[in-house]
Amino acid sequence: MFSGRLFRMTQGLMSRRWFSAEPGTPMYIRTQETPNPQSLKFLPGVRVLETAGSTLDFPTPSAAYCSPLAKLLFRVDGVKGVFFGQDFITITKEEDSEVEWKVIKPEVYATLMDFFASGLPIVNEDAKPHSDTEIHEDGDDTVAMIKELLDSRIRPTVQEDGGDIIFMGFEDGIVKLKMQGSCTSCPSSIVTLKNGVQNMLQFYIPEVIEVEQIFDEADKASDQVFKKLNDKLKGED
Repeated sequence: MFSGRLFRMTQGLMSRRWFSAEPGTPMYIRTQETPNPQSLKFLPGVRVLETAGSTLDFPTPSAAYCSPLAKLLFRVDGVKGVFFGQDFITITKEEDSEVEWKVIKPEVYATLMDFFASGLPIVNEDAKPHSDTEIHEDGDDTVAMIKELLDSRIRPTVQEDGGDIIFMGFEDGIVKLKMQGSCTSCPSSIVTLKNGVQNMLQFYIPEVIEVEQIFDEADKASDQVFKKLNDKLKGED
C-alpha cells in the first residue's frame, strides 16, 4: 500500500522577496525548491488560476500563446518551461544552459512584479485549465475511480511540488499519465509513478495492471533521460 508523500521533499532553499506592485501595496514573492533541480516554484502570494486544483502547462514558448504572463517569462534567458498552479508558478530552466538560478530568479521576480502591477489577465479567456479528472455520468466506472483517486489523493501532493499528473487514458489495464511542470524531467518521476501512483491505483483498483508515462513531441529530451534512468534501475534489481 502506498503511504506518505509521492515525492521526497528536500529541505532546500526557501527565499523571499518583497516588492511593491503598486504604491502602498507590497507584493510578497517566495521561492521554493522542488525535487527537480532544474525547476523552481514561485509563490507570488496572489491567485494565479481561479479554479481550485487547476493547472496550465507551457512546455514551449509557442504553447504560451494564450498567456501574456507566460510569454513574458519565456523571454527570461535560460527559461525552458512555465507551469501555472492555482497559487504558484513553476519555472523550469534549460539543463544545458550556463545561466544559473541566481541570474534567472531576479529576472523572474521583476517580471512577476511588473505583470501583477499591470492588471493584465494572466491567461486569455480561451485558455482552459485541465479538466482531465472530470467524471462523466456515462463514463466507465473504472476510469471514474482512477480519476477520483488522482484528483483527491495524488494530484494535490504533486502540485505541492510544483507539478501535476494528467490522466491521458486507460486501456487494457494500463493507466496512461503525463507528467507536467517540475515533474517533467525530474529524476524521481519514474520512481514516483511506479512506487507511488501505480501502487496506490493497484491497491484500490484491481483492474489496474500498470502505469505508463506518456510523452509528446516537446518531451523528447526528457524521454531520453527517463529511459536511461529506467534502464539503470532495472540493472540494479
